[in-house]
Amino acid sequence: MTYTQRLSRAPRPIRRWLLYFECEITEAVARFAGALTAGALVLDAGSGEGQYKRFFAHQRYLGVDLGVGDARWNYRALDAVADLTALPFPASTFDAALNIVTIEHLRDPASALAEIGRVLKPGGAFLLVAPLEWEEHQQPHDYFRYTRFGLRSLLESAGFDEIQLTPAGGFFRLLSRRLLNGLQFFMRGVGWLLFPAAVLVFVPLSLVLPVLEPLDRERNFTLGYICTARKTR
Repeated sequence: MTYTQRLSRAPRPIRRWLLYFECEITEAVARFAGALTAGALVLDAGSGEGQYKRFFAHQRYLGVDLGVGDARWNYRALDAVADLTALPFPASTFDAALNIVTIEHLRDPASALAEIGRVLKPGGAFLLVAPLEWEEHQQPHDYFRYTRFGLRSLLESAGFDEIQLTPAGGFFRLLSRRLLNGLQFFMRGVGWLLFPAAVLVFVPLSLVLPVLEPLDRERNFTLGYICTARKTR
């Protein structure tokens, strides 16, 4: 079990403090779902194991993924197995769509966003989450990281407007998370001998650093971006 999985079972205040990006994503998805009308048809493009399906109990949720990201995942709940650059749906099918920390795993993100735009109805809402400062994961299917300017350019080129981009934390939350990530280097081989010392140093710092977040007003150092947009009417 990874430390992220262990922390996900912790009380909400601790989880919110240390797994800031994940909690920001979850809350963004909940807000996104809550703003949709009952019965709206929603595309989860790159849905993985469908962890966000629970937020769309009042909508019609359809999860699509190519099913190659993580060999440990269970993809049997997918509604469709498809490449996001060639979605098997007619134009203007969906009322809303989301793409959550999946765009970094796409070889051709511009084509995927254009496809999502194609299958969205005019004015359809879109939620996109992309990492900026994050380790390589789901190797070898990990290709890009995204600045706010790159995301805006991609979304505009794909036919979206009303674009809003929110950084998920600043420098001190980023540093806090990286220290927690650093514990993994002491969890194998002879590193276990230093693990108690690493915990005593890294964990207290990880707990304290987010208190300094107000010092980073620009948030150019961030874990990633949460973006909302609409398909141009």
